[in-house]
Amino acid sequence: MYSVVAAARALRAGETTSVALVEDAIARADRHDGELGVYLARFDEEARRRARAADEERARGLDRGVLHGVPVAVKDTIAVADGETTAQSSVHDRAWGAGRDAPVVARLRRAGAIFTGKTTTMEFACGVPSSPEPFPLPRNPWDRSRWTGGSSSGTAGGIAAGLFPAGLGSDTAGSIRMPAAFCGVTGLMPTFGRVPKSGCVPLGYSADRVGPLARTAADCAAVLAMIAGPHPSDPDSVAAHAGGLAIGEFEAGPADLTGLRVGVVRRAHFPDGSDPGLAGVFDSAIDVLAACGAELEEVVLPYWAETITATLVIATCEGLAYHRAALAERWNDYFVSSRGLLAKGALVSGADYVQAQRVRRVAQSAIGELFDRFDVVVGPTASVGAPRFDEVVDAAGFQDDAELFVNVHTPYWNGLGNPVLAMPMGFGATGLPLSLQIAGPAFGEAMILRVGDAFQQRTEWHRQLPQGYGAVAA
Repeated sequence: MYSVVAAARALRAGETTSVALVEDAIARADRHDGELGVYLARFDEEARRRARAADEERARGLDRGVLHGVPVAVKDTIAVADGETTAQSSVHDRAWGAGRDAPVVARLRRAGAIFTGKTTTMEFACGVPSSPEPFPLPRNPWDRSRWTGGSSSGTAGGIAAGLFPAGLGSDTAGSIRMPAAFCGVTGLMPTFGRVPKSGCVPLGYSADRVGPLARTAADCAAVLAMIAGPHPSDPDSVAAHAGGLAIGEFEAGPADLTGLRVGVVRRAHFPDGSDPGLAGVFDSAIDVLAACGAELEEVVLPYWAETITATLVIATCEGLAYHRAALAERWNDYFVSSRGLLAKGALVSGADYVQAQRVRRVAQSAIGELFDRFDVVVGPTASVGAPRFDEVVDAAGFQDDAELFVNVHTPYWNGLGNPVLAMPMGFGATGLPLSLQIAGPAFGEAMILRVGDAFQQRTEWHRQLPQGYGAVAA
C-alpha cells in the first residue's frame, strides 16, 4: 500500500501502474470492506477504465501531477458524477447532485485522481453510529468493536486499512480530525473559505469545510493544492493565496523547524478519564518538535469553553435550518442520534444565535492576537482512543455531546475558521492510536503542513497499519 506521494513517485519511475494500484484497491476492498463498512458505493469498473486511461496518458508523456492515476475515495456527502449521494440517509433526495461533480471532485478529476467509490458517514454528517440498516456501519480497523469517529468515517477507516491512500471528508465540529485521530491517519481541516464547500450536503453553513484525509501531511498538501481556491458556486470561497502562505510554498524538505514558535496547549486537554498513556505520548511528540529546532512555550487558548458552546449552538441552528421541513414531515425516517442532534436547534432562540456569533467574533480576534506570538499551536486531538460503540450513545440511541466533546478537542477551531492538521503521535494504554492537533493562523496551511511533515520525517506512527492490513510505502 502506497501513500499518495510514494504512489506518484512509483508511477513516474515505472515501478507500478495506475491499473495495478486500482486492482490492489479493489482487491483490498473485496477482502476487508465487508467487515469494516468503508464503502456505501464502489466504482470498480469506472475506476478500472480511468486507470487504463491514466496509464495511456503517461505513456504519451502527459503528466497531470501528483494525483494522476492515484486512487481516491469520497465521503458520501460530496457529489460525484459516478454515483448518487445518499448522505447515509433514507431521507436524502437521491436526485441531489445527480450526475455532477462537486467543485472539489471536479478539480481532483482534472488532476487525474481515480475515484474508487463513496464512503460511509454518519447520517447527514451528524450524530453518532446508529442501526446499520439499510447502510453499512463503519468500524475501526484497529478494533472492530470501536467507532471510527464521525463523520468522515469510511474515508478514515479505509485509509487506515490501506484500501486507498487518500480521500475527501468534511468538518463542521471535528468530522475530519476526529476520524483521523481514532483511525491513526492524517487529516486536514483547511481555513474556512480556502476550499469550496458547494456540492457538499450542508450541516453548518458558516462552519462546514471540505478537506483531505491521507497517510501523511505531504499527501494532504498534495490534495489541498488541487482543491483549494475560489469557485463561483460558493461565495465563501476565496483565493488560494489569500491572507497567508501559499499552498505551493509547502515542500517536503529537511525536518528543520529552527526558530518556529510553538504554543503548547495542555489546559482542558487532559480531563479525568483521559487515556493513561496520553501525557507521555504527547510529551514525546513535543520533544520531537523541540529536536527539530522549534521553540516551545505553554499557552492557554482564549475563550475555550465559550467558543465550543458557540460553535455547537451555531451548527445545530444552521443544521435545523436545512432540515426543518424534512424533520417535520419524516421525523421517524431520521436516525435517532441525528434527529436528536438537529432538533436541539429548535431550543435556541434567534437572540442566542446572534450572541453565539458575537462570541465567535471576540474569540477570532483573541486567537488572531495569539498567532501574532506563535506560528502554530499544538495539543492532543482527543484525550482518548477510539471508543466502543456502546460508549458513544445512550440506551435510546442519543449522542451525549457533553461527554464526547470533553474528550474530543476539535469544535473550538471550527468556530474560529483556522486551519488544523490532525496526525498520529503514538499509541495509548489500550493500544489504540492517539493524535496530535496542529493549528495555525488563518490561511496558514503551508505552515502547519510543514510542521506535520517535519514531525513525520522523524517518526513512524503514520506508517503503522492495524494488524492484518499490510504495510505502508510512505
